[in-house]
Amino acid sequence: MRNIKFNFEDLKVYQNALDFIDTVYEDTKCFPKSEDYALSSQFKKASVSIALNIAEGSGDTNAQFNRFINMANGSIKECVVCSTIAKRLNYLSSEVDYKNRVRLEELSKMVSGLQKYLKSNDKNTNV
Repeated sequence: MRNIKFNFEDLKVYQNALDFIDTVYEDTKCFPKSEDYALSSQFKKASVSIALNIAEGSGDTNAQFNRFINMANGSIKECVVCSTIAKRLNYLSSEVDYKNRVRLEELSKMVSGLQKYLKSNDKNTNV
């Protein structure tokens, strides 16, 4: 069987987003059952949205890709809030919240770097 790979899968920011999704799914396992369709679900959706937006925007024009990157950045901020709420409700320890924030800060910087790259190459070329 041949290996089928899409260009966006080589982006480091995409790979880091997938790693963060794994973390969120692991973190939310300890949330109370009552949060299955509330905070747990929202945290998972927001983390998945980061990778989805990177994938969806890639291969389009730089302007379109930048629009999807903006949405990914919004999802990063959403994850910060979800982690903070989980810590405040004692679903996550301060250490886990801190680790989440470090990873989200890194993702945010990578997203910003990608946006700068797209703006500096603001042509209708594909990335």
